[in-house]
Amino acid sequence: MSLDMLTPYLVEIARPIIGAKTIQVILFREVLDYTVLRTEETREVNTVVTPLSISIGKDVRRAAFLGSKQKAVESRELERMLRTAGVEAGLVELQCHLKDNLCLKCPRCALFGGTNVESGSEKIANIKHRIEYGTAFSLLPFEEVRVALTFNAINDKTQKTGQALGTRYAVRPSTVFPSVVTLKSVTHKELILVIKTLLSARNYGAETRIGGDMRNSIVGIVAGWEEMITPLELTLELYDRREDLSGDTVAGILDRYQAYAGNPNKLKVFTPEQVDLMVEQVAEVSLDRRFLDEAYADVAQYRLEQKG
Repeated sequence: MSLDMLTPYLVEIARPIIGAKTIQVILFREVLDYTVLRTEETREVNTVVTPLSISIGKDVRRAAFLGSKQKAVESRELERMLRTAGVEAGLVELQCHLKDNLCLKCPRCALFGGTNVESGSEKIANIKHRIEYGTAFSLLPFEEVRVALTFNAINDKTQKTGQALGTRYAVRPSTVFPSVVTLKSVTHKELILVIKTLLSARNYGAETRIGGDMRNSIVGIVAGWEEMITPLELTLELYDRREDLSGDTVAGILDRYQAYAGNPNKLKVFTPEQVDLMVEQVAEVSLDRRFLDEAYADVAQYRLEQKG
């Protein structure tokens, strides 16, 4: 199986003290509906100044898709997937939800980390995250991806447009955010859960009831003893190659970045064909009773090791 090629970069069981084994999943996050990426009440889209590309140092503004916003959606997506799969498999329904009721027993808590917030209870060890996100930047400058949408109120009686209620700023459809999700010392089953989550997550940003649809396409995987590339580096490299956004282009960039690695002999850049096969194999894995029992048993072993 192609997925077996990642075995040297996976651990048999997750442990509180993590090692150097690292897998980076490279994504294109493509906006499919008007998406509001903001954190402040100013209702402005988050932006940041960056160089235009790796070869053109001219400063431009780009829309910023904060790592915390990516993580929040995907953590909840995994929680929903585990809850539904558990009920279907005949397990007790998952009683774990953000932000004040983390169970610290499920694969989501083991991967994304968790803190016990119960007051007056016996002190319980926290779980350190083993999945990391960086801020993703729009491939094109902000001026080319922004849009201001004005919304009005309709008078039901007259069916006339009344006073404008306001304006919301959004990122337009077809905007691409090159992105990287980094996994540290994860198991085979955790890798499967992460890829399934990335493929199934859809709604990002604020006001997702009326927009925010995205599609995540996995276009590259690199594994080794360290992180090879950041989302900003990936974006600046891809801008120069924006007419050919493909797995081959990403693999070529990753190959070149091996020269900057501290342990280049431990790095492996997978070909686009290998990546496609891995993704297909993961999608075919069923989250059945056996898979879930083993995944939860791994977490129980992790917590047992924490107790010493």
